[in-house]
Amino acid sequence: MSRVGKYPVEVPAGVQVAIAGRILTAKGKLGELTLELTDNVEATVEGNQVTVTPRGNSAPARMMWGTTRANVANMVRGVSDGFSKSMEITGTGYRAAVNGSNLVINLGFSHDVVYPIPEGIKVVCERPTSIKIQGVDKRLVGQVCAEIRAWRPPEPYKGKGVKFEGEAIRRKEGKKK
Repeated sequence: MSRVGKYPVEVPAGVQVAIAGRILTAKGKLGELTLELTDNVEATVEGNQVTVTPRGNSAPARMMWGTTRANVANMVRGVSDGFSKSMEITGTGYRAAVNGSNLVINLGFSHDVVYPIPEGIKVVCERPTSIKIQGVDKRLVGQVCAEIRAWRPPEPYKGKGVKFEGEAIRRKEGKKK
């Protein structure tokens, strides 16, 4: 039995959740998100709670039960509060800046990396070495962070690269003489 799926999702004030067929929609002050429900789960809205239950006792239904409940909880939180992740850039001459609808990052290549900011994402660079990604969709915020980090992940010898704020990099000892 799912430990996550059995708890209902609390819907805060200002958020509206509706189910039309197999489509669950959440609307809030920050936007609107939709989720297509699988045939293995059933969702119901009762008052200010969304309850997800499996259809049957099959293994796929039990697996999708907790997953769907977590996705619904992320949608409700996203349209009410939003999600944000902070990243740090470490290295001599490494910097980032927002230029219109592009994020321009200098990561030690012979050229600047120009990353087009997707719709629904807000990128803020308070300092040249910090990037803050904000958005309504948790999956999209994480995907943007992963794509930015993939250009220059932190390396273990000097610690240079793009990393998440608070991430610990396991450092290695260099060559011995």
